[in-house]
Amino acid sequence: MGSTVAERQTHRKTKPLSSSGVKTVWRYVKSAPLTYSWLVLLLLTTIVQHTIPARRLHALLQKESTNLHHLASDPIRVLVQSLLWIDGKYWWPCLLVFTVFLAPAERWLGHLRWLLVGLVCHIGSTYLSEGYLYWTIQEAIASPRLIDARDIGVSYFVTGIVAVLTYHIPRPWRWVYLAGTVLVFGIALALRTNFTGVGHLCAVGLGLACYPLTRSRRRAPAAA
Repeated sequence: MGSTVAERQTHRKTKPLSSSGVKTVWRYVKSAPLTYSWLVLLLLTTIVQHTIPARRLHALLQKESTNLHHLASDPIRVLVQSLLWIDGKYWWPCLLVFTVFLAPAERWLGHLRWLLVGLVCHIGSTYLSEGYLYWTIQEAIASPRLIDARDIGVSYFVTGIVAVLTYHIPRPWRWVYLAGTVLVFGIALALRTNFTGVGHLCAVGLGLACYPLTRSRRRAPAAA
């Protein structure tokens, strides 16, 4: 009898804690609906990537790529649809990155400004990186076959959001965060100089250039 009472008391104590944890997670998700709706879409397309034959997958991703050929013939379609696929096998890194960077940015900037910043970085970096690729092809530095290179994924959008979050971080940690961001993408470009690396560094610059969109938001206080 005594043990039964103790078990009931323990059950009463743990149940509210579990319920509270679920509610906390759900509130966090609801505070960034665009981030997590996009994440669900990426999960679905990743499942598709793992279920269709390799040859069909290659053709599909090639069709959705923001390469020079498609940007010249059908730019709006590929700029939108390339955001619905990940350039890799695993979805869980997106869950981590979206939760750490994109969700806080959406709550801070608001839904529309978040979307605007991300699209500016995605579109701008795509054209700048492909412009660089076009120049390397013209200068015979890169192969003409790269006109149809596969270029999909969310990285330019995400990188731009990571950069604009600089303005949400209190001083002096803001400068540490900024230096770390520039260093990561700068080293990546130095180690492997290609149009994708150029695009990521451009996304950092464009994200920082979106500072005017952050000015009416409440700034993080400076560290004491």
